[in-house]
Amino acid sequence: MNIRRALRWLPLALLVTPLSALAADAAAGKAVFRQQCALCHSAQPDDGGGAQGPALIGVIGRKAGNGTPFSYTKALSGSNLVWDAATLDRFLASPTTVVPGSAMVVAITDSAERANVVAYFEAVKAGTFKDAPPPQGFRPPPAAAAGPPKGEADWKKDAPGRRHRIDVTKLPAPFESASASNFPKFIDKPADAKLQVPAGFKVDVFASNLPGARAMRIAPNGDVLLTQTQEGKVTVLRPSADGSKADKVSVFAQGLVQPFGMALYPAGSNPQWLYVAETNRVVRYAYKTGDVVASGVPEVVVPKLFPNGSGGHFTRDLVFSADGKRLFVSVGSMSNVAEDMPKKNAAELKSWVAGHALGAAWGIEENRADVLVFDVGSDKPGKVFATGIRNCVGLTVQPATGDLWCTTNERDMLGDDLVPDYSTRVREGGFYGWPWYYMGRNEDPRLKGERPDLAGKAIVPDVPYQAHSAALNLAFYMATSGAAAFPREYVGDGFAVLHGSWNRAFRTGHKVVRVLMKNGVPTGEYEDFMVGMIASDGNAWGRPVGAAVAKDGSLLISDDGANLIYRIAYGR
Repeated sequence: MNIRRALRWLPLALLVTPLSALAADAAAGKAVFRQQCALCHSAQPDDGGGAQGPALIGVIGRKAGNGTPFSYTKALSGSNLVWDAATLDRFLASPTTVVPGSAMVVAITDSAERANVVAYFEAVKAGTFKDAPPPQGFRPPPAAAAGPPKGEADWKKDAPGRRHRIDVTKLPAPFESASASNFPKFIDKPADAKLQVPAGFKVDVFASNLPGARAMRIAPNGDVLLTQTQEGKVTVLRPSADGSKADKVSVFAQGLVQPFGMALYPAGSNPQWLYVAETNRVVRYAYKTGDVVASGVPEVVVPKLFPNGSGGHFTRDLVFSADGKRLFVSVGSMSNVAEDMPKKNAAELKSWVAGHALGAAWGIEENRADVLVFDVGSDKPGKVFATGIRNCVGLTVQPATGDLWCTTNERDMLGDDLVPDYSTRVREGGFYGWPWYYMGRNEDPRLKGERPDLAGKAIVPDVPYQAHSAALNLAFYMATSGAAAFPREYVGDGFAVLHGSWNRAFRTGHKVVRVLMKNGVPTGEYEDFMVGMIASDGNAWGRPVGAAVAKDGSLLISDDGANLIYRIAYGR
């Protein structure tokens, strides 16, 4: 073969060359893994990685959707992929393209970084990885407590009307119980399973076959706008004449990067825009009531939400202030508890504090674990509105008061009953504790002594939920009319959606709860409203995510495990 012909075939040769044969750097791969993947995964024993996703220890050579006790999607389990270097490279570049329907949505877009991560996996598998010193300040969790977990399967007591109050003055000590890795296996609905709601209510399926159904918003004409995060699209569901089901399902927009939160603007009967929060930006589509397909390409409103890196918590929610002048956007943390955030000496910390919001994090966590605020119609950069909120998945404005609320996933790996998730009113300039404190003055022992200046400054959230419930969304019920409207005593209360636990020995969540209010103020109590998604063996057949009040007064609940939307109606 002559030189010219050899050069012509060189690109093809590079395509088929195993990544391990290229000049990849396993140590650099671990750094990428720590920043982008370790919130959910471990790659080495005791590396401090999370377990919201499957362990990737020994992943090279393993069949996809196999080998670890994790509830994989049917899409991944049925993909017949084997994780060799080339397959991992393709998958990490675009997970949902390689495996449509995969719940893995966080991509590593840089080819060199992917090669390094795969090299890291290969070196760990081969036992040749020479570990660098742990990141500055990294502290692995203490050894798990011996013996069986204390307590009982609390979910077995779930029942409509059962009331809960988490007393934050009586929380257990950190590490009092082991940090469990207890994923439910997601199963088909058992033949004898039934959702339970209070007397007078009825639950039916409003729409099905909606992979990754997540956040919902209701248009003035009653259309249901739905984000399908793992599909990268926004869908419009038009209800039937009686509101009982979706008569028509249309893809409004696609090609989005992990879309989650949405808002129609301005409020009222004649919106002009649909705002959508992607994982690191906000866009808007021209919209008029009744549109089922976008009339044009999106306009970028916020080009970049945070400055450093990607990965970690990826859902972003957004909502407008009651007067329409401000746009709020929630951004979750990169990590569980800022394990890789560089430490600052006294002088550096003093300088940082002087120029930033109370409790603001830095490094890869800059502008994360925050609520950001933007002036509508202005090109000025956004500002930090509130800090220390680890993962405000759901943002909402309370109609009766105009208060901004966050519904939040708190940190993991401190034990079964730490740290409570919560919904809370969010004050401008407020600090809610993460990563140094929780539920007020309680200091996270993994960061002990690092921020004495913040002691006593963290706001105690309004409504704590059982730890590890995975609280995702809150909708206030304001319907006073409609064929399916709830009794008047429900008006003004909230409905919070609890996705379900993994970091607790005894399962919790997988339900919808009623957040009790008195004269527009949260009482701190909540009660079970829709339960029954956990089977007798402790596995789950439902994972509720979003809540929205339909035009007829029914409550819609999305489920990204069963890929459907439920409708809860009263009196029919």
